[in-house]
Amino acid sequence: MPEAKARVVESSGGVWAQLRVEAMQSAAEEPLLASFLHATILHHERVDDALSYHLAQKLGGADMNALQLREVAMEAYAAEPELVRQAERDMRVVRERDPACRSYVQPFLYFKGYAGLQAYRVSNWLWRQEREVLAFHLQSRISELLGVDIHPAATIGSGVFIDHAHGIVIGETAVVEDDVSMLHSVTLGGTGKERGDRHPKIRRGVLIGAGAKVLGAIEVGVEARIAAGSVVLSPVPARCTVAGVPARPIGGVNCEGGAPATQMDQTLKGPIPNAFGDGI
Repeated sequence: MPEAKARVVESSGGVWAQLRVEAMQSAAEEPLLASFLHATILHHERVDDALSYHLAQKLGGADMNALQLREVAMEAYAAEPELVRQAERDMRVVRERDPACRSYVQPFLYFKGYAGLQAYRVSNWLWRQEREVLAFHLQSRISELLGVDIHPAATIGSGVFIDHAHGIVIGETAVVEDDVSMLHSVTLGGTGKERGDRHPKIRRGVLIGAGAKVLGAIEVGVEARIAAGSVVLSPVPARCTVAGVPARPIGGVNCEGGAPATQMDQTLKGPIPNAFGDGI
């Protein structure tokens, strides 16, 4: 019965209404966390209020306290409501793509990938307002506390899922379009100390497996798939699977019913090239 009720609320009120229902249920089930759930979710009337409070509590410190950080986040959300819509969509795709996720409460309160991405969005807003010092300060806190190191100048779309999030690195000129999924220890980096446009462009619907490194100003085409542990140094065609060190095409994506990023299918078929270019 509770699950049926939750589905009805979601269809009529969206992610925020569903999050509040789940928080109330969780508070009733675990009284020890009731005060925490009220402070972070139930006390607030809107998702931007709750998100700014929660991010501030996670990332505030001696140099910039939680109250100051919350004011910055609320300023960003007021100036650019799209950030709030992105936060809700990001939360929805975590629920859809992560089989370990049982509720919206989980990513909102506990998933580092979700928190790191939403905090990046605030730092990116600061960067675009030419408040670079504060943007870098926030980037440093995100990296230190969440293990997610995203340059504030990077461009990231909505519906992005960062699973586990340990060791994520995304460089300054990287672009990650909508509906991309990546797992832990992914690097979107450069190949040297050159300046200018030097980082990957990840197009819509791409799946990047755990530990993959995509290096240089190369394009990974729409709905492509990068196998875990691969080192990608060359452009990847749309709807192509690449694997190996260095990565080479091994076939199509073989994902029935949607893009690799939404299906999260990381199984591979066919030989995988090794460092010498031979199948193994």
